[in-house]
Amino acid sequence: MTSGGGVGVNGGSMRPGGFLGAGQRLSRAMSRCVLEPRPPGKRWMVAGLGNPGLPGTRHSVGMAVLGQLARRLGVAESWTRDRHCAADLALAPLGDAQLVLLRPRRLMNANGRSVARAAELFGLTAEEVYLVHDELDKPLGRLALKLGGSARGHNGVRSCISCLNSNAMPRLRVGIGRPAHPEAVQAHVLGCFSPAEQELLPLLLDRATDLILDHIRERSQGPSLGP
Repeated sequence: MTSGGGVGVNGGSMRPGGFLGAGQRLSRAMSRCVLEPRPPGKRWMVAGLGNPGLPGTRHSVGMAVLGQLARRLGVAESWTRDRHCAADLALAPLGDAQLVLLRPRRLMNANGRSVARAAELFGLTAEEVYLVHDELDKPLGRLALKLGGSARGHNGVRSCISCLNSNAMPRLRVGIGRPAHPEAVQAHVLGCFSPAEQELLPLLLDRATDLILDHIRERSQGPSLGP
């Protein structure tokens, strides 16, 4: 077993009130994105896979990266719950490009439904959707950007492939390490980072943010999907 259902890390902050008005504003903005011509720059989506509700687990490290990404881009206070996607959304500029940050509010095994719905509303292809998720087969602190391919046993990625009907999404794989005994995998994935691991997280989240922003900037300057 690798990454099945888990729990989530909420990297940004959300005010408890005003969800209805904010949701209506974002819904109108999303409608305009679909109906109006695309802006001059590229648009990309970055989705942090995980399970909402319980912060600090290894399985939801993708959501932690999204929180750091939102802080870096100055939109950590702009998360808005959107009922159409069943997700938290934030929009951020990156040079001439626009980033759609997405944290699904569905369970990991159904994350793809939120990702695919948002991609549809914002007019994005699978190649324009980045997935950020945990990776058992890499030690904690190791990062890798994978350009499409199979789910490799990750249920959140499998859900995205199924719902988007494509496996072309670039993926930032964040190592969480694999326990020595197979029967310990589930507890490891669903468990919280140890105190020693938590000391490594700030640097890891910064490096992950750098990697994905650099890759998006590079792609925004040309039509090809570069390494």
